[in-house]
Amino acid sequence: MENISSVSDILVLEELDFSESSTYPVFFTLLFVYIALLISNIGVVFIIIAERSLHQPMYLLFCNLSVNDIFGNTILLPHLLYDMVSKNRFMSYNACVTQAFFTHTYGSASHTILIIMAIDRYVAICNPLRYSAIMTAKTVVTLSVSAWAVSVVLVGVLVSLSVRLSRCTSVVPNFYCDNASLFKLSCDDVSINNIYGLFYTVVLLSSSMGIVAVTYIRIAIICRTKKNAELNSKAIQTCASHLVLYLIMLLTGYIVIIMHRFPEHRFLRKLVAVLFHVVPAHLNPIIYGLQTKHLRLRILQVFGKKITHS
Repeated sequence: MENISSVSDILVLEELDFSESSTYPVFFTLLFVYIALLISNIGVVFIIIAERSLHQPMYLLFCNLSVNDIFGNTILLPHLLYDMVSKNRFMSYNACVTQAFFTHTYGSASHTILIIMAIDRYVAICNPLRYSAIMTAKTVVTLSVSAWAVSVVLVGVLVSLSVRLSRCTSVVPNFYCDNASLFKLSCDDVSINNIYGLFYTVVLLSSSMGIVAVTYIRIAIICRTKKNAELNSKAIQTCASHLVLYLIMLLTGYIVIIMHRFPEHRFLRKLVAVLFHVVPAHLNPIIYGLQTKHLRLRILQVFGKKITHS
């Protein structure tokens, strides 16, 4: 038992399972993808912060999503890129726990941030005259802090239940650490982990889907009842981008969950896990930037100035 305990402090991760000749093409592709998503998300956040006309609740709440995308991909991709070129598949147990915690926080925050963005759109469309009174700076901060706090608490309990288990193996059945990887290191009874994991998933998905569904049904009813062309145009312009972001996040998340049920498709499961991080992170600033008029115009102005000066 002493040997098992000492060995298990250094964990061995799975490989991505591609040929030697594919290592550098995959490495440079992922590196380009990571740099591109950093530039796009940091660029959007910088423009929103620098441009006073964009200091509106909708854009400030969107900053949370960009920060979360940067944070979630930074937890995964740099370590993955290092492992690919160094052939080092080892990670300390503490580092594994940290990566699992932040990976799940990223996934949870994606839901909670889109929930508060849906609430903002609901107030803007259904209570336009009271919007500025309701969505004050204090409200925006409260919603943002709440979104992150709920995610941290839910994930903190999830990961803590796995950390309490004793370990009987040091082989992580994944190419990165998540909660499932942590409790699979144990030979103990993981019934409590499975029960809380189900509770965590149900609470997160049901609250996320429920609130988004209710807000958009209410928005649709208001637009249909008032039959105001300007209101309908505003609803389509601001809500379409949010709904597309939500559906992309939901779809990629469901695919990841489904692929866990097919352990024989190991490479596909790993590919989907990477796509879950990089696809929304790339599409979020593009979709929101193109669909939202003020942000799109400001981005075009910034790039127009750079082109003119060059």
